[in-house]
Amino acid sequence: MLSGRRHVLIAGREHGAAGYLRPSDENRSMTLRYLDLESLRAVPLTRNPFEYLIVPGFVRPDGCANINADYPDIAERGSFPVAQLSYGPAFSEFLDELESEEFRRAFEEKFGLDLAGRPTTTTVRGQCSPKDGQIHSDSKSKIITVLIYMNPSWEQPGGRLRLLNSSANLDDVIVEVPPAEGTLVAFKRADNSWHGHKPFAGPRRVIQFNWVTSEGDRRIAMLRHHVSAPFKRMFAALLPSRSSAQAH
Repeated sequence: MLSGRRHVLIAGREHGAAGYLRPSDENRSMTLRYLDLESLRAVPLTRNPFEYLIVPGFVRPDGCANINADYPDIAERGSFPVAQLSYGPAFSEFLDELESEEFRRAFEEKFGLDLAGRPTTTTVRGQCSPKDGQIHSDSKSKIITVLIYMNPSWEQPGGRLRLLNSSANLDDVIVEVPPAEGTLVAFKRADNSWHGHKPFAGPRRVIQFNWVTSEGDRRIAMLRHHVSAPFKRMFAALLPSRSSAQAH
């Protein structure tokens, strides 16, 4: 399914094509249909041991069904840039909202940061393997990590994101978050922003959005994610600490 690049033509725009201007480049304002920024503003920011917040229902319930209907069909484990994927118009509109001024400003207010002009990255997961979920803190190039889960329900004990007090113990839990539909988890990257989850194998939908420190870091991140799935598996075997097993 992911052998080679595939594009989807939506409203006259080819996503992933060279020279396509994302909404972040246009720096445009918009009316948000899918994202409930008021629910984000209402949730207090937890500051210790690192800065994070959790917002159930951040994606509006009526929007979840449309986004999931147009979600990319991903058959392999790993995180994939949106340029590699095909998806429908509702998912495209959802991505546009992540790149909007309103979304950025809400996070600037919440975390007390200036994110104007910072590059962004968006990757998508559809599958989880038992090797995923190893404890990690995210790379230093990331400023804010935003995770939005799109699984209609979650009853499994594995695959639940755990924010952690340490890098050594997956059971040293601050909070555990089921990856249920519409839930947002966001945190400011820090040396101790440890997180991971217990093993799970099967479909597990999550969109990861990041503000990163520089355009060079953005390009490096996208090059890493564009590596083919077979090479990712080989790389994971050689360097597990830097593999795609660092799943969210």
